[in-house]
Amino acid sequence: MPNYELIYILDPDLTEEQLTENVTRITAIARDGGAQTQEPDRWPKRRLAYEIKGKREGFYVVERMQAEPEAMAELDRVLKLTEPVLRHMVVRLDEEWAPAVEEPEAKEPEVKES
Repeated sequence: MPNYELIYILDPDLTEEQLTENVTRITAIARDGGAQTQEPDRWPKRRLAYEIKGKREGFYVVERMQAEPEAMAELDRVLKLTEPVLRHMVVRLDEEWAPAVEEPEAKEPEVKES
């Protein structure tokens, strides 16, 4: 399955409960389509570079997932119709998908000959 990154901006007027409900619902839609998802990375309210749907701020959410293209097309369709979503973007990743950040390998010290 291809690897994807989903980024979306939610309405800044949502309460914490509504925000959690929307993030959970979007993740559930992806999982119902057969996607394997990581825990969503929710960012605090941030100022937007330009006004979107009359809003100057929004909550950013980033999710990485593995899914079939058909599942991502359905998720894209649902996000277009979801009113609290101001903007979204689905990006197919080229790199290997890793569920967690890997620690860099320890380098052996170089020995200089004199």
